[in-house]
Amino acid sequence: METIGFIGCYDKIDLILYVAKVLTTVGKKVLVIDNTSIQKAKYIVPVINPTKSYVTEFEKIDISVGFSSFEEIKKFLGIPQEKEFEYDFCLIDVDSNQNFEEFHLKNSKRNYFVTSFDLYSLKKGLEIINEFKEPVKLTKILYSKDILKEEDDYLNYISLGTKAIWNENYRVYIPFDNGDQSIIVENQRVAKIGIRRLSNLYRESLYYIAVDILGDNKEAEVKKAFKILEKEV
Repeated sequence: METIGFIGCYDKIDLILYVAKVLTTVGKKVLVIDNTSIQKAKYIVPVINPTKSYVTEFEKIDISVGFSSFEEIKKFLGIPQEKEFEYDFCLIDVDSNQNFEEFHLKNSKRNYFVTSFDLYSLKKGLEIINEFKEPVKLTKILYSKDILKEEDDYLNYISLGTKAIWNENYRVYIPFDNGDQSIIVENQRVAKIGIRRLSNLYRESLYYIAVDILGDNKEAEVKKAFKILEKEV
């Protein structure tokens, strides 16, 4: 199982679920872990009998809420500690250095720093990075209204001296907002993850993240997955 970290204080669980949907459509088995302080997944992912901690299935994605380690999840699922998970990917939403350490995200295949450019999201997110025990390579996922180079330059400036090693060859911009949030909220109400009505820019962002996780040699498979998803009502 390969782990993928999504780090920061910006609301990112919807993005993670949509990325997971693409990966499952490619044929991958995916676990999403919401290990944030607000545990938004508890409120937007339907579950019959929610408890303090649980694992549920939604749209062929397994979703974990309320557990602070892989060991706790294995215990809940009845998996021996020495046995590996049978997932291809685990996407983990964290908003603190403690969460980062508990899930050993330093060893992840990818770690994304997700933020918008409001000062709370930026500075609180960078606080997490600054608490890392050692420098970590991070890829930026940036929510931006105008997609300005000056915004990225500002992030680079205020992150000087932190433990971030930015991936300067690759970053993802997500539109904020082309009506996508309204579509996502509507999807929440009807309990589905649908990408057909999302803006072209948002779908492109999902595409690039999925390809980055899977590898460039999987571009054709991701394109095929999007053709399937874009036909879903």
